[in-house]
Amino acid sequence: MTVRSAPAIDAALARRLVDSQFPRWAGLPLRHLSPAGSDHVIYRLGDELSVRLPRHSGAIGQAEKEAEWLPRLAAHLPLAVPVPVAVGAPGFGYPWPWAVSRWLDGETATVEALSGSHEAARALAGFLTALHRFGAEPAGDLVGPPLAARDGATRSAIAKAGDAFGAVAMTELWDTALAAPDWGRPPGWRHGDFHTGNLLTTGGRLSAVIDFGELGAGDPALDLIIAYTLLSAETRATFRAALEVDDATWTRGRGWALATGLTAYTTYAAVDPRVAAQTTRQITQALAG
Repeated sequence: MTVRSAPAIDAALARRLVDSQFPRWAGLPLRHLSPAGSDHVIYRLGDELSVRLPRHSGAIGQAEKEAEWLPRLAAHLPLAVPVPVAVGAPGFGYPWPWAVSRWLDGETATVEALSGSHEAARALAGFLTALHRFGAEPAGDLVGPPLAARDGATRSAIAKAGDAFGAVAMTELWDTALAAPDWGRPPGWRHGDFHTGNLLTTGGRLSAVIDFGELGAGDPALDLIIAYTLLSAETRATFRAALEVDDATWTRGRGWALATGLTAYTTYAAVDPRVAAQTTRQITQALAG
C-alpha cells in the first residue's frame, strides 16, 4: 500500500474546517499541540475539545473507527479513553476525514515518573486484561497480521541498526519470538499502539489511555510493548504477574517490542531525537528481557 502525505496542515486550515462544518465551535480558540506523534496533527479546541487531522493516508480510517468502537469499549475499561464528538469531512484541499473528541486532562506518562511504580504496572495489566477480554466480535478488517508477518521487515531493520544494538542479540531474540507457539485462539482485542506516549497521568497516577487509531484484533502480545517502553525490570515482573500471561505470549511480546521499536528507530531516529531515545529504550529493554 502506498502511503500518501496530506497537504500542509496549519492552524488556518484547521480553523476553516472547524468553522465551516461545526459552526457551534467557531468562536473557540485553537491551539497547536506538539509533539503529537507521527499519525496526526492535533489542536486543542477551547477547553473541552481536541481536533485530530491525519498526516498521511495510512491514518485515514482512524476517525470513523474510534467513533464506532470507543463508546462501546469505554464502559468496560478501568481507565478513561477518548470520547469522540464528531467526525469531520474533507474540505479546503484537505482530503480525509478528521476527528473532534473530548479533551482529556493529564500529563503524558514518563519513564522517570512511572518506571518504578508497581501501582502503575498493576494498573496497566488491569487495563489490558479488560481490553483483551472485551466480548464484541471484531469485524474482519480489524484483524491484524501475526508476528511472523513482520519477519522480512524486522530482519532488514536488524541489518540497518545492528551496530547500535548488536545484530546477533537481536537476531537471537527475533528467532526465539518467531519460534514461540502462536496465539492459537480467536483474535483478541488490542490497543495496537500501547506505549508511553499514549498514556496520561493525573496526580502521578495513570488516568487515561489515548490514541486508539491502531485498535483492532489479533495477537494481544502486541500490547506488551508497554513493558519495554515504560517499565523497569522489577515493575515488568509485577506487570507480568498481574497480567497472567503464559511464556509463549510473553516471548512474542518481546518480539513485538523489538519489531515495532526497530521500525520506528530506522524510520525516525535520525531526524527525531525524541523518537531515537524512546525506541532505543524499547529495544534495549526488550533485549534485556
